Amino acid sequence: MHGHSRALREPTVSGTSEGTGSAADSIRSATTERHPAVPATALSSRAESERRDYRAAFNAAHLAMAVVDRGGYVVAANDALAALLGAEPHALVEQHAADLVDLAAEARTWQAYQEVLRGEQARLRCTRRLKHPDGHSLWTEVTLGPVPGTGEVLLSVADISDRRDLQARLRHLQMHDPVTRLPNRTLFFERLSAALEHSSYEQGGTGRIGLCYLDLDGFKAVNDTLGHRVGDRLLTAVAARLTQCADQSGYGRTGGHLVARLGGDEFALLVEDSTGTEQLADLARSALAAVQEPFDLAGQRLSVSASIGVVERASADTSATALMQAADTTLYWAKADGKARWTLFDPERNAHRMTRQALSSTLRPAVERGEFALEYQPLVDLESGAVRGVEALVRWNHPQFGTLTPNRFIGIAEEDGSIVQLGRWVLRTACRQARRWQIEQPSDAPVFVSVNVAVRQVWDSDLVGDVAEILAETGLAPQLLQLELTESAVMGSAGRPLQALQALSDMGVRIAIDDFGTGYSNLAYLSRLPVSVLKLDGSFVRGFRYDDGAHPNPADETIVEALVQLAHRLGLTVTAECVETVGQAARLRRVGCDTGQGWLYSRAVAPEVIARMIGRQAAAAASVAAAASVASAEQASPEQDGPAPHPLV
Repeated sequence: MHGHSRALREPTVSGTSEGTGSAADSIRSATTERHPAVPATALSSRAESERRDYRAAFNAAHLAMAVVDRGGYVVAANDALAALLGAEPHALVEQHAADLVDLAAEARTWQAYQEVLRGEQARLRCTRRLKHPDGHSLWTEVTLGPVPGTGEVLLSVADISDRRDLQARLRHLQMHDPVTRLPNRTLFFERLSAALEHSSYEQGGTGRIGLCYLDLDGFKAVNDTLGHRVGDRLLTAVAARLTQCADQSGYGRTGGHLVARLGGDEFALLVEDSTGTEQLADLARSALAAVQEPFDLAGQRLSVSASIGVVERASADTSATALMQAADTTLYWAKADGKARWTLFDPERNAHRMTRQALSSTLRPAVERGEFALEYQPLVDLESGAVRGVEALVRWNHPQFGTLTPNRFIGIAEEDGSIVQLGRWVLRTACRQARRWQIEQPSDAPVFVSVNVAVRQVWDSDLVGDVAEILAETGLAPQLLQLELTESAVMGSAGRPLQALQALSDMGVRIAIDDFGTGYSNLAYLSRLPVSVLKLDGSFVRGFRYDDGAHPNPADETIVEALVQLAHRLGLTVTAECVETVGQAARLRRVGCDTGQGWLYSRAVAPEVIARMIGRQAAAAASVAAAASVASAEQASPEQDGPAPHPLV
């Protein structure tokens, strides 16, 4: 029915309406009703005058208009509509209005148009792009509404091309970065969201999406030293290279992909319908190489590098937020790994990061909820085999991740400062337990307890005051408490940390250097520190000759012997960590090491297990004393003069 004249209808002159039920009849009827006492001839004359006025206003109006009947055909059209469409007014009559203003292009608009014609909907307003006969296009706002008292509809068409052009220019300014002219963060996320939504129903693509998230290394230094004007020129030059790189790789803006500046010195290269990680890796490599080429900026020659986080995944498995979080995380990895590189997203590494974040957010409340517990590993005298002390090792009984060892959360606690609260709890709990062993087994020689202390505890809390308060509260003698600090922490001590260590030593507390021999220590400084114990790192013991004849590092025994002699000359005792075999224990005993710690003797165990060890140790000592008294009455054979077997082996 569209595109041709209406049949079986009497022709109508443009700008008039004289049929039954026409607008003119309505005007005549309304005039008669308003003036019942006026003669019919006078009313008829007045109505005709009003009709002429309406027709004159209709034809003279600058707004393009047409009267449309219920069948959708144009009854009358004014000059403005004719000029807008590039036609004569009479040529528009009998044309279907939907064809003139393209109302059938969309199903929803066509349905609404039909409802207006049937009187089921009061008004329709829509925007249409029309083609003028001379070839140019124009944007129009089309409005349809009923003419009161008639069965006809008034169609009005407003040319909004200038307004649309202004809106387009404003949108371009809003969606593009003023420095680099690249799409900005807003347009990037709009395109990203559209790409993810499009791929959910598009069958022709790969169904995957990729992103290279780039950040310049050291850009702040350029702004600070050369000024923001040079910094802006550098950003513009980088943008040009990235765009050229994307175009040459087939992923430029003309190819449906996006190079955007997200803010500061951050850029993004979005690859829609990616074919896999290799495609993104190639793009990242070329982008990195492009940025690393020197820049000549108004006499300034600059060389910069960039770090790039690369993410590629199935579109159905992600969202804009998730993709950007992954890209941001991967960019952070590239920075942390040394900068000037690209890094591919690693789900396993990300899972570890997420776990770390989850632990960080729940660590402080976990102390208050009582989720931590202590286990103790014995420190054994290498000559007698007696338990001289224990090291307190904290465990986190996490409700989600199970039992966690210190290497999973101590670093986090040191970073966020919760180590102060946790360390205070460990210290109090360990001292209380050492005092309990002493009370419950008064006949046994008391064992000391060794507690690890982070250097941040010395800086961020009153460690000396905490120790004094806890010792007084628990009743533990100061000489039964040993505090362990890492070699780097102790050797670098000065000012407040050194004063704290000296105060603790003066109090009677023993200070031990943990993992000794792994750092770059100034041995001359060692004599001036208030240290009483060196704990040799387990790497030295693992280098000893094994029972099967293997000897990974012959120099380790020599180094350990020299360290032991040095420590003894300085009045220090030596503990060897990671003792796992009888042979290692024998060699440590031969070079003069004082105590050993490791799986040969025991893993870290619960307090009640340590209590049983102490009890067995007392029984073994009594047995050895009884045997010695018998041996004194008899002449011992040479075979009986060897060392007693280790009671805990």
